[in-house]
Amino acid sequence: MTTYVEAAAKKKRMPGVIPLHGEEGFAGMRKAGALTAEVLDLIVPMVEPGVPTARLDRFVYEFARDNGATPATLNYRGYRYSTCTSINHVVCHGMPGDKPLRDGDIVNIDVTLIVDGWHGDSSRMYPVGEISRKAERLIEITYESLRLGIEAAIPGNTTGDIGAAIQRYAEGERASVVRDFVGHGLGRLFHDEPNIMHFGNPGTGVELKPGMIFTIEPMINLGRPQVKILNDGWTAVTRDRTLSAQCEHSIGVTETGNEVFTLSPRGLFNPLETRNNP
Repeated sequence: MTTYVEAAAKKKRMPGVIPLHGEEGFAGMRKAGALTAEVLDLIVPMVEPGVPTARLDRFVYEFARDNGATPATLNYRGYRYSTCTSINHVVCHGMPGDKPLRDGDIVNIDVTLIVDGWHGDSSRMYPVGEISRKAERLIEITYESLRLGIEAAIPGNTTGDIGAAIQRYAEGERASVVRDFVGHGLGRLFHDEPNIMHFGNPGTGVELKPGMIFTIEPMINLGRPQVKILNDGWTAVTRDRTLSAQCEHSIGVTETGNEVFTLSPRGLFNPLETRNNP
């Protein structure tokens, strides 16, 4: 059973209890989302062959510190980094390290910054040097999947409508949708209700109502959807070692549609659009 409550009345995650935010919540999310999008923009020229992902992680940490923000992942359940950096066949939660990026790599960088108690959560893909056509195609499918998911996130629709829109498109392009990880509610909590699955059937799941805030973050594989977790307890990879991509926005449902809180201020969210239209 699903219950909707005013966000101010909810202090912790409770299954089936969905907070509805007012203008204060939307204002807080705009500020947090804008700062997250800004640092993801600033990283763009830094992502190139020879650069270790640890350097990018350090940059995000220092940017957050200098702007009065806190990386939500730092020390979260023992995680030691300010970002997740997922390269090639890594699906999500890749750990930054000293190994340099190589020409042809694709990397997802996922950042959540806490600003005045509000969580701005976003990720995007970064091509490293010249990438293959199959990698470009995967990124194209992933970004279009996110766009279609956001398009379906309107009042009166359901969470199943979001997942169905993503699954229908991605599988129609002969790619697969990861089932093991989902989008999630957020706001003053990093992870809240509801879960946003990136697959499903139209009309099923939770009804979307104005005031709901959550992420949509499809993970799309070129091969099969199955993943496995490495021994570090965090890094998820494709079982068949095929490429994986992800992109993510934080959004709020409004009376007439939705608002995306993590839009790129410089128009750099989709790297292929930027490359093709310099």
